[in-house]
Amino acid sequence: MTWFKRTEKGIQTATEQKKDTPKGLWYKSPTGKIVEADELAKNYYVSPEDDYHVRIGSKEYFEILFDNNEFKELNEKIVSKDPLKFVDTKEYVNRLKDAKAKTGLNDAVRTAVGKSKGKDLVISCMDFAFIGGSMGSVVGEKIARGIKYALDHKMPFLLISKSGGARMQEAALSLMQMAKTSARLAQLAEAQLPYISLCTDPTTGGITASYAMLGDINIAEPGALIGFAGPRVIKEATGKELPEGFQTSEFLLEHGFLDHIVHRRELKDKINLYIDLIQNLPLRN
Repeated sequence: MTWFKRTEKGIQTATEQKKDTPKGLWYKSPTGKIVEADELAKNYYVSPEDDYHVRIGSKEYFEILFDNNEFKELNEKIVSKDPLKFVDTKEYVNRLKDAKAKTGLNDAVRTAVGKSKGKDLVISCMDFAFIGGSMGSVVGEKIARGIKYALDHKMPFLLISKSGGARMQEAALSLMQMAKTSARLAQLAEAQLPYISLCTDPTTGGITASYAMLGDINIAEPGALIGFAGPRVIKEATGKELPEGFQTSEFLLEHGFLDHIVHRRELKDKINLYIDLIQNLPLRN
């Protein structure tokens, strides 16, 4: 079937020989910029053309922040139960099972300890891929234990927030985590150990109302969505038109809710700088 080769156009590849571009090889940002996946990873998962910060998880943040990507994960085997026997569109136990299979994670946060620029650091990092980064009892417990580890070993603590809010399937048990983690952070403050809070896209709900805004220094990535309730709820509650972009990190910085906005390529240097300043240590190169 020579007509199918379209030789007059210089196209001679038979249809059965053609292959689709493998998924994940290219990334398209919300502004329409296309970048190779390898190039994106080398650029700290930031689109080089429009500087858009792609959502990443604990795996990528640990690679960026820990020296040589070397760390020890803490409490990794803790998993959620279903004490309320909760059912919405599916049973909670099945939702958890699906999330674990899809992400390879046990829950929506990972905590690890390692070296960052040569000094010890404990990091708790939330993963939005696991049920929208929702905060349940395991998330609160792992963060609280991470803070306790920092207390016991006199280390700084970094918390990277990325969440849709409290996990409704755990109801009041989820809301209790706000008080538990905040109490642990108070102990960290009493011990005069640094706590840096990094808000990434998105940081919302009970997370914003608790540990995400309790840092000695509160920082965020460019363009991150940060807020408590959604724009529709706020508009209905206040009866007022809302400013454009009022829940972006840039707007919050302008109005005093954040201390700094830090580009991802500068995260490691800046976080260690803030820790040194809080501890009144000589600045590191």
